[in-house]
Amino acid sequence: MSSSEQTHQNPITHQEEDEEEVGKLAVRLANAVILPMVLKSALELNIIEIISDAGAGAFLSPSEIAAKLPTKNQEAPVLLDRMLRLLASYSILKCTLRTRGTDGETERLYGVGPICKFLLKNTEEGSVAPLFLLHHDKVFMESWYHLNDAILEGGIPFNRAYGMTAFEYPGTDQRFNMVFNQAMSNHTTMMMKKILDVYKGFEGLKVLVDVGGGIGVTLNIITSKYPQIKGINFDLPHVVSDAPSYPGVEHVGGDMFESVPKGDAIFMKWILHDWSDEHCLKLLKNCWKALPNSGKLKTQEEKKGLKKILRI
Repeated sequence: MSSSEQTHQNPITHQEEDEEEVGKLAVRLANAVILPMVLKSALELNIIEIISDAGAGAFLSPSEIAAKLPTKNQEAPVLLDRMLRLLASYSILKCTLRTRGTDGETERLYGVGPICKFLLKNTEEGSVAPLFLLHHDKVFMESWYHLNDAILEGGIPFNRAYGMTAFEYPGTDQRFNMVFNQAMSNHTTMMMKKILDVYKGFEGLKVLVDVGGGIGVTLNIITSKYPQIKGINFDLPHVVSDAPSYPGVEHVGGDMFESVPKGDAIFMKWILHDWSDEHCLKLLKNCWKALPNSGKLKTQEEKKGLKKILRI
């Protein structure tokens, strides 16, 4: 029987093609945990920094990368190669081939992809890497195991896991407190620089209170552009205790559901979405009490675009 006759007798229907694609999707979902955990390891090992530090357009072999790591594990290059191949398959890294002059064997070389610009740590523009590491930290990951209980019995998964909120917990865990603060600081740096490029609502202010301001990065960026502003960075005591000193910024510890420092304007970034309507109402009332008649409340929440600053 010819191949054309066989194809004619056994045509592949669109339904079969669709079912095959759905089956592939199911398998990808079953293995979905692999990519984020491999990327987490790569970020913690500073692999992207190692490749980037080799120079613009540089490609390194797994052995060259392993030589930069604090390891004596002879299998490290082989394990790294498997990780890096996966990251390259998602275009996080670039991959090319090279023939070794010593033995004529072909080896893979890896370079940084365009997305690595946002995954490099310690940049002036901020980095997504600390936020990624926060979301995949073992502390946060544990809360996902309580999602079923939260649905069936009520409550918040994180609170069920640790007996306190995700904002109280860092006060009990210094390591996680650093992870949390680094994530918030980097995200703030990325967002606030874009906001200040288009938003002029901070002009003319004398005293600006940042409620839930973390370690003060937001106010440092704002007061650097508007030095006439006195900034009051308000957050939980264990948060501001680790805050560095910034010119023109005062750190104040307290509970925003009890009271809020007074100022010409109050700014809140990524705060309201974390709380129930009852909590938000209590917080907004405290903000109202802290503002003069001409005062303004400015909030920024993560929706679409950058047009999320509301003046109330």
